Amino acid sequence: MEKKIIIAIDGHSSCGKSTMAKQLAKEIGYVYVDTGAMYRAVTLFAMQNGLYPDEGVREDALQNAVDEGKIQISFKFNAEMGRPDTYLNGVNVETEIRQMAVSNRVSPVAALPFVRTLLTEQQQAMGKEKGIVMDGRDIGTAVFPQAEMKVFVTATASVRAQRRYDELMEKATSQAEKDALSYDEILKNVEERDYIDSHREIAPLRQAEDALVLDNSELTREEQSAWLLAKYKEIVSRC
Repeated sequence: MEKKIIIAIDGHSSCGKSTMAKQLAKEIGYVYVDTGAMYRAVTLFAMQNGLYPDEGVREDALQNAVDEGKIQISFKFNAEMGRPDTYLNGVNVETEIRQMAVSNRVSPVAALPFVRTLLTEQQQAMGKEKGIVMDGRDIGTAVFPQAEMKVFVTATASVRAQRRYDELMEKATSQAEKDALSYDEILKNVEERDYIDSHREIAPLRQAEDALVLDNSELTREEQSAWLLAKYKEIVSRC
């Protein structure tokens, strides 16, 4: 019986981390956790409860909500879609957290120390039994520095923006939603998130020294999956 390990996949926004992590977890029978969705869910909570007006997040009020246990995030497998959906306080918010309104606000929330502490503790609890694939910005550096397999994923900003645009166009349910999408706006969001994620004081986005680097700017999903599976098999064989 193969030894179970922790697989940490970090990297820039919109570079396909979640897609490849889900696929790898499915192929090897591991549990998948989308940590980015957790930060998006906290951001959505703040927006829904008047804690994130246009002038910026109300940090004290959000911290009170966290301290009082008002933010509960969980995942439930969606058999029809073949993926885990994100639930915020028992409500499925998978669609809401992927909207540009949330994308434009998530980085400042993710930079808050008390938010990172809350979610890091939840993520570490999820990985106690190993056999888990987790993706995010600081999984291999802050959440699971002891992970047996660490991957750092990157791609050019323009490629990532195009992928995000195509994904949102595919998910749009009306012509009005499609017309509202702007590649330039998405590219600006990608570049801004890169800067914020890499320059925040708490657990900034960076490549772990022992991480495998995957630049998927010109790779197909099939090529990515094959690369990841091969690396996984190599690492497990040595454990």
